[in-house]
Amino acid sequence: MTKLTPDDLIYGYINGIFPMADSDGTLYWYSPDPRAIIPIDTYKPPKSLRPVLNKNYFEIRFNHNFEGVMRGCAVARSDSDDTWISEEIIDAYTGLNGMGLAHSVEAYLDNELVGGLYGVSIGAAFFGESMFYTQPNASKVAFHYLIQTLRQQGFELLDTQFINDNVRRFGAIEIPKFQYLNLLRQATAKKARFTELEIEHLFNR
Repeated sequence: MTKLTPDDLIYGYINGIFPMADSDGTLYWYSPDPRAIIPIDTYKPPKSLRPVLNKNYFEIRFNHNFEGVMRGCAVARSDSDDTWISEEIIDAYTGLNGMGLAHSVEAYLDNELVGGLYGVSIGAAFFGESMFYTQPNASKVAFHYLIQTLRQQGFELLDTQFINDNVRRFGAIEIPKFQYLNLLRQATAKKARFTELEIEHLFNR
């Protein structure tokens, strides 16, 4: 099998599939049914997070250290866990970041990366991949800024792939695969740009 490329990722996302690596590095493509999404318009930050947001406890940056975020996400959560983010996946997504189609939202404390998330944007669809934190609330704050940015820039679909407790707390729901594919076609046919200029404007408001 040839090495995973950014073009492979673009083709996969447009067609509703995404890769994950097995413990030996073997890549498999997935298309869950049902599919988990987070409705962008209905998200509300938890009450417990609001004091953290109001105090600007973390410095938020976009695309400052994309590979660092991926490597943070690749760290196994426990001794019994394996990571699905292989070196091949890191290389391909980093290439996609260089093309302007993959993005990271990063939380810093004392200039140290302490949490964040990354994903892929195509048209008005954002495909959330993974998040991590080494300080409490860091990934939650990064997600909050992701949502605000998606709203500002007219994104219509936030894909989170599988349902679990982590994404459920952000308002994730499950929908049938056929419904997801319809939303995907509509969103990827529209234009929305994850641009630095609009991000800066968001922070200065």
